Amino acid sequence: MAYVKDLWTHPVKQADGTVVRERSKRWGRGKRWMAGWLEPEGNERTQVFRTKVAAERHTAAMETDRARGEYIDPNAGKVRFEVVAERWLRSRVVDPASAIRYESSLRLHVAPVFGRRQLRSIKPSEIAGWIADLDARFGSSTARTAFIVLHGTLELAVDDESIKRNPAKARVVKVPAEKTGRVVAWSDETVFRIVECHPPLYRPIASVGAACGLRQGELFGLATQDIDFAEMVIHVRRQVKKLGRDFVFALPKNDTERTVPMPEWTALALKEHIEAAKPRPYTLPWEKLDGKPLTVKLLFRWTDDKHLRARTYDELVWKPALAQAGVIPMPKKDARGRRHYKTNRDTGMHALRHYYASITLADGVNIKELAEYLGHGDPGFTLRLYTHMLPSSHERARKAVDARLARLFSIPSHGTVTEQAADRSPIHTWDRDGGPHLEDPGMGL
Repeated sequence: MAYVKDLWTHPVKQADGTVVRERSKRWGRGKRWMAGWLEPEGNERTQVFRTKVAAERHTAAMETDRARGEYIDPNAGKVRFEVVAERWLRSRVVDPASAIRYESSLRLHVAPVFGRRQLRSIKPSEIAGWIADLDARFGSSTARTAFIVLHGTLELAVDDESIKRNPAKARVVKVPAEKTGRVVAWSDETVFRIVECHPPLYRPIASVGAACGLRQGELFGLATQDIDFAEMVIHVRRQVKKLGRDFVFALPKNDTERTVPMPEWTALALKEHIEAAKPRPYTLPWEKLDGKPLTVKLLFRWTDDKHLRARTYDELVWKPALAQAGVIPMPKKDARGRRHYKTNRDTGMHALRHYYASITLADGVNIKELAEYLGHGDPGFTLRLYTHMLPSSHERARKAVDARLARLFSIPSHGTVTEQAADRSPIHTWDRDGGPHLEDPGMGL
């Protein structure tokens, strides 16, 4: 049974039998009113308040929550956010790269703001302002990842009954949408120039990227056993993936292998490359740094025999090729003589995938097929990304209708209405049943 007790006074029975409350030794010190209630397990709990109204309100809430089966220990919310966040990180069943990304986001963006805070003290308005600040300073991708960490931690706290509600779910909290923008594909001439400006040893990388739509890591992970010259396809089975400072072989994005058609000229270029480079076995761990070693004959390697690394490749091969092709300005040198290229998100190797999408859609490949070739888990994502590249259906619709209804208007195959057809008007009479009767046999349907 819940109760409220005055800690500053105590009852004293008088000689006449009446009870008078007198001041206790605690008079004027600390909070005056103590709320008491029973937990569902039968244990008595207490909490002190400054006013009687607050104490009564609290006991009523505890009784109501217990009756509804929604009781949560008020002290559970005093746990610091960082304690639960560590538990959340350990509970994630994700690939190693995602685990590293979440840990980094917690350390750099979430913990500095909420780490030392008690769970119950975190307000929706604070989360909303924090997300907006991250979006403005670091972009939507960083803000979204940080929100995943915050939201997941608070959701775990709800499930553990440390807090009653997740403040990150409040309507005031708006997660920034992923900023994709409208994809613009390079022209054939631009892609040709970029490929030609690559050093001969690495030219097939750009060629396969443009002709087959592989991601950069997938290109770096291609091996001789992935190229099927008999069936004229490329089996995309792995990528070179960075985990912290180290690298592993891993499944392609979305953890799905796929098969991509290989054009004849791409097959010829790869045959010539294999003959010249003579790929040798190369070993990296599979999926995790301590994963089982996997050995394949990598198609593309550095001159020092190491596997390709994205950052080094971009600086030494990709960006110089873009500059020589006139896609970006020539580099400028800083005080230490280091070259700096002016690039943006639209000039990365991913642009070759956009080019591949544009030419395949233009020649009739449908969205579902393209999604499979690109390794997109959801064809709807492919449609949203490339819908503006789909050929216009206006002309196809006009031709389809003309082909079906040409006789109705006596339209010749070239699509021009003849003067005879234009001057002729059908004569309608009414048959015995009251329906229209078409007198001109040339207008019959």
